[in-house]
Amino acid sequence: MSLAGAAAGHHVLASTLPTFIPGPVSGSSHADVRLRIEACSLEIGKGINVKTVAYNGQVPGPTLRLTEGKPVSIEVTNATSSPDLVHWHGLAIGSLSDGAMEEGSPMIEPGKTLRYSFTPRPSGTRWYHTHAVAGANLTLGTYSGQFGFLLIDGAHDLGYYDQEVNLAVRHWEPSFAPMVETMRAQSANLPLTTGSDVVYRYATFNQHMLGHGEPLRVKQGQRVLMRLLNASATENVVLALPGHTFKIIAMDGNPVPNPRSVEMLSLAVAERVDAIVEMNNPGVWILGSTLEKSRAMGLGIVVEYAGQSGKPVWRDPSPADWDYSQFAQRTKAKEPDETYVLTFRDIGSVNGSQFDSWTINNKSWPDIEPLHVRQGKRYRLIFRNGSGDQHPMHLHRHTFEISKIGKTEMSGLLKDVVNVMPLDSVAVDFVADNPGDTLMHCHQQLHMDYGFMQLIKYID
Repeated sequence: MSLAGAAAGHHVLASTLPTFIPGPVSGSSHADVRLRIEACSLEIGKGINVKTVAYNGQVPGPTLRLTEGKPVSIEVTNATSSPDLVHWHGLAIGSLSDGAMEEGSPMIEPGKTLRYSFTPRPSGTRWYHTHAVAGANLTLGTYSGQFGFLLIDGAHDLGYYDQEVNLAVRHWEPSFAPMVETMRAQSANLPLTTGSDVVYRYATFNQHMLGHGEPLRVKQGQRVLMRLLNASATENVVLALPGHTFKIIAMDGNPVPNPRSVEMLSLAVAERVDAIVEMNNPGVWILGSTLEKSRAMGLGIVVEYAGQSGKPVWRDPSPADWDYSQFAQRTKAKEPDETYVLTFRDIGSVNGSQFDSWTINNKSWPDIEPLHVRQGKRYRLIFRNGSGDQHPMHLHRHTFEISKIGKTEMSGLLKDVVNVMPLDSVAVDFVADNPGDTLMHCHQQLHMDYGFMQLIKYID
């Protein structure tokens, strides 16, 4: 049984949507999918090789295409020397299968195999990745190449398109740098605090740097569905394709209430966007970061029309602010049953760490009390960012509705990650409809490893 491949009636770009055909595993029963966590070497550019850890020796890992509501079993073998586990990001599944040890999900010890069994829902563009702690070891966790697309087919209709392509942003060869150097350099997060930050040498879409690997080949008049994922450990990005627009039809796998076309799109760490791009401007173009230095690091891919040749063209887009509310309804969201106000702050280096620690209401993980919820009730989380960093906030096992950003009220925009800008506030609402321990955290690896997490617990 194959869980990857083309959706019926649509063409899939083979070079960016790898096919995976599951096979049997040892024992009396068969798993639907087998994944192997293993070391590998990638040639991301001519003569540029990086050593990493990946799923089945490829980056991204095998694209898994599952059916909403149809149970699946996934066998994962850890062929490395460090304990690990897999998080099924964006799925409303049980705590033990979710893949976060803070919720009680088991670790996969070196040399061992674990079977995840769950019923995937909701439909849409999800993804899977490691949820291991990295700390100061920049070879572990999401600094490695452990991620892949997880596409759940179901009721959502994305409309007609001629070609489908999956593109994941990735940064490679991380190293430490004083925060002040990062402020002067390329970080899209513009941190304003002291301590150390993580910077990178290379960047890619999927496995290849700009100008390496195969271009995205298109034909005039085609409608291309682009599934875009920010799989970076710490870097938010802004992307553009000169001469074209992105019609945003879904965010984090959920259809948006107000689809709109934009010249450039912002992807915080762990966010996904589904966009239709109409190929109506023949030429050879660069789809890539709006930052010149990031494109020089490799963050881009050549888009080549049939019958066209020449040097790929880049043109800076017109300046524009990224605004979630343009894709939402401008009506007020339903009132919650209860509200939690959560203030984020950086408290500097603790216990000699070279990295700053983070607090939620003045407490850090693991010394922070859980939030308590009751099944069926609607809760509002008000994220107040008291720092100079951006924070992509992720809620496990649930989908939330953005109800307010600053003073702007809205409704209908459903996500599982929201980027909270420096010194801003964002309110999100969720219904407690999936009992079990639930983790909430900033998705930047550097922040979650240094205190930026909190559990939500269901009570009777």
